[in-house]
Amino acid sequence: MPVGGASKTGGRIRPLPFRLDVPEAVLDDLRARLDRVRWPDEAPGTGWSRGTDLAYLRRLVEHWRTGYDWREHERRFNRLSQFTVPIGGIDLHAVHEPGAGPDPLPLLLVHGWPGSVWEFHDLIPRLTDPAAFGGDPADACTVVAPSLPGYALSFRPGQPRLGITETAGVLATLMTGVLGHRRFAAQGGDWGAYMVTRLALDRPELLCGIHLNLLAMAGTPDPAAPTPEEARHLDEVQHWQREERAYFSIQGTKPQTLAYGLTDSPVGLLAWIVEKFRTWTDRGGGDEPAIHPDVILTNVMLYWVTGAINSSFWPYVDRLHGGWRIGADDRVRVPTGYAAFPREITRPPRSLAEQRYDIVHWTEMERGGHFAALEQPEALAADILAFLRPLRR
Repeated sequence: MPVGGASKTGGRIRPLPFRLDVPEAVLDDLRARLDRVRWPDEAPGTGWSRGTDLAYLRRLVEHWRTGYDWREHERRFNRLSQFTVPIGGIDLHAVHEPGAGPDPLPLLLVHGWPGSVWEFHDLIPRLTDPAAFGGDPADACTVVAPSLPGYALSFRPGQPRLGITETAGVLATLMTGVLGHRRFAAQGGDWGAYMVTRLALDRPELLCGIHLNLLAMAGTPDPAAPTPEEARHLDEVQHWQREERAYFSIQGTKPQTLAYGLTDSPVGLLAWIVEKFRTWTDRGGGDEPAIHPDVILTNVMLYWVTGAINSSFWPYVDRLHGGWRIGADDRVRVPTGYAAFPREITRPPRSLAEQRYDIVHWTEMERGGHFAALEQPEALAADILAFLRPLRR
């Protein structure tokens, strides 16, 4: 399926180019499964309120069967420069796109769940070649975007499971030991924000700055006198814990049980993932996901053809069972930028963020949600480059 590997020269592991090539037999099997899906019923009048809407999913699956062209999207994926390299007991996959400018800054981009490096397909060129989009070539970045360990192209059956701290260590090795960058910047959302935060706590000397679109840590408001913004944040957290956190609990406690159904049924996998693309995006008053169906399907395909959904749950296990290991006094000392998208899952106010991060850049974005790189790539790229501009040396 994937074509890639690594070579060893002079005692140093060097990455080898990677190209994705899914066997036709895998696609034939997928088509057969989509042809014989067994649909559940739906409680009358519930729509999206109790999970993925049945009518919507039927339409999306029909498009998957008859309209979606994987080979075209595979070709688009392979236009990205990619490699694989063994680190930490796994073959790590990464996109590596050089910057088009006089002095490109190395920038580590880290995705989360249920995303993949495909989240960044529209963001990367805006960062590597800002001049092509009307920007300043002096802002160019060389982008390194790994598939997280256990996710899609960084997965093989039976490989070790890496938690948040171990993954941060792998990312440090990738940037320094493999690619030779002495200092770099990093950006992340979702689990990517956790990995980047962990990296900033453990190896601050490597980082000139970090940019986040989700805050992995936040301070504690005064329970007797929270500000209006802090009270709003507490309401968001309580709503999320009451209505939206069930997936987190099952993925973090009994992932193996869930994995049987999602690994066997492409429709089950799609339903599990697409509900997050709907709930966590800024739909602007609409009722369906604010992301093109083909983008959603390509992301789901990367999980399906690799069989990686079970291993992608491991950060949840790690988070619920002590792997995060954040102390009461831990604080990121690396300059931090934050893009506050209005439909993010929860949005701690600056007063709480500054208790845990060295906030030097804060932007209230006009539109967008949890999947910022897909929803608002232009705005996110502009904010990242603006944050990095004064940090370049």
